[in-house]
Amino acid sequence: MDGNGRWAKKRFMPRAFGHKRGVEAVRAAVRAAGDLGLEALTLYAFSSENWKRPADEISDLMGLLRTFIRSDIDEIDRNGVRLKIIGEYRALAPDLVQLIDDAVARTAGNTRLTLAIALNYGSQQEIARAAARAAAKGEITPETIAAELDTADLPPLDLLIRTSGEVRLSNFLLWQAAYAEMVFTPVLWPDFTPDHLRQALDQFAERERRFGGR
Repeated sequence: MDGNGRWAKKRFMPRAFGHKRGVEAVRAAVRAAGDLGLEALTLYAFSSENWKRPADEISDLMGLLRTFIRSDIDEIDRNGVRLKIIGEYRALAPDLVQLIDDAVARTAGNTRLTLAIALNYGSQQEIARAAARAAAKGEITPETIAAELDTADLPPLDLLIRTSGEVRLSNFLLWQAAYAEMVFTPVLWPDFTPDHLRQALDQFAERERRFGGR
């Protein structure tokens, strides 16, 4: 979900304003994902590298996360959405960790859509942790590593979308994206609408997926 800062800068507003508008785009995307029948939606909310950002911006992002969970958890639960967190989120502030744990527990039985939020997430770190756990159990194979990933209980990644015109993965779902289709759009995240999501799914439907075969 890239482009919040540039969206705000274009409007001569602080980056925090762009992040707030980005949360509105999150709400719309989650609702659309459920309506479109998607099985899972994973959103990259805060990377392990984002700690390099200014302290006030990090504080703003964490505050928005708190607000989103508190204000939206009723709708998320009512709409049958299961909340899942990937990444080392327990390194966040204790009150935020408790808020997340409560939301995850509350929605654990929901089956309409899994909403996975990547918090303090870095894919290289995830792979390293998974490989270490697989080694501790005695065997390192693609299968044993995949079983130890944060996403082990999610369906295979079919489509990866990056907004804002950047054409790179930025340490997001590197293992999972091995055979995923990718869509890179110039649309800044706050401007990303359900129609843009549908357009990306239409592109995905036109792709021929061979998974290394013919």
